[in-house]
Amino acid sequence: MLAALAATAIPAAATSRIKDIADFEGVRENQLVGYGLVVGLDGTGDDMKKKAPFTRESLIGMLERLGVKINRDNADLETKNLAAVMVTANLPAFSRQGSEIDVSVSSLGDATSLQGGILLATPLIGADGEVYAVAQGGITIGGFKAAGAAETIVRGVPTSGRIVRGGIVEREIPFELNQLGSLKLSLRNPDFTTAQRISDAINAAVGAGTALPLDGGTVQLNSSQFPGGPAALITNVEQLPIEPDQQARVVIDENTGVIVMGENVRISKVAVAQGNLTIRVTETPQVSQPSPFSSTGVTVVVPRTDIEVQEDRNRKLAVLPTSLTLEQLVTGINSLGVGPRDLISILQSIKASGALQADIVTQ
Repeated sequence: MLAALAATAIPAAATSRIKDIADFEGVRENQLVGYGLVVGLDGTGDDMKKKAPFTRESLIGMLERLGVKINRDNADLETKNLAAVMVTANLPAFSRQGSEIDVSVSSLGDATSLQGGILLATPLIGADGEVYAVAQGGITIGGFKAAGAAETIVRGVPTSGRIVRGGIVEREIPFELNQLGSLKLSLRNPDFTTAQRISDAINAAVGAGTALPLDGGTVQLNSSQFPGGPAALITNVEQLPIEPDQQARVVIDENTGVIVMGENVRISKVAVAQGNLTIRVTETPQVSQPSPFSSTGVTVVVPRTDIEVQEDRNRKLAVLPTSLTLEQLVTGINSLGVGPRDLISILQSIKASGALQADIVTQ
């Protein structure tokens, strides 16, 4: 019974699957981008005459490709139902011709809303300049804009939206997974300890000599000796539980006052005193008037300044004991009774004294 109670008192390690902390090299998404036109807007499109001449040129080019002849010099195109947009998408790994992907649409000109718009067929180009997909369809936006004579209300961003399954893959990216004799795992947060733990877990589960850590961010897998090939090896490896290690780090966002501490952050025994100093300056100008019936006096404004200094003298040194866990560290810091802004200065001062065993990252 005592052994069972002791076992339940030990906290469980925070384990993660290998697929959640690492990626297989070559198995990734590819970014696509394209330029297109959105039609069908309710008067919220680009001002093609003054502010968005590229939209006018795009409209003329599209009509000419469709067989409509336009006189560029005399064409009076004042429509507000058209907008030029940039279209972006991610091409998933192993996508085949005919697969459908989601696309994002963002206004390029001075259009005020894309609500109700239809994206015309837009080629999506990869980093190599080749067309890998074509996007078209109705746009769904997550915001709106309503305006009156004296007030305007905007919710979200009405000049950007998405087309769910609006892109069709036209070109496949060649990648023969079964022809690879070795695979490489790329850690999302490189760490030598985590890489070694991944290698040990794979060798224990699959077989000795299967995995070898090359550096803190890469683990090489020998798939040639695995009977099922690379695909079967990936299936067996990505589900293995691993306890990733992390560097002791304190992340501080001075703009918002947010402080995030890692599990391994420790602090040596140190004494801290923090005092509040408030300086208040009050301006109360007074009007000075001359005596009645004075022929030489003038009315002037006399400045009156009152400066008040308040200092909290009751703040004494507080001892922060050596912390063994993150909970003890948080308890000790909270005992100071200070806010996030003051806590940022205290942590930086503790780091400068050498008592904080962690890196401080300021954003």
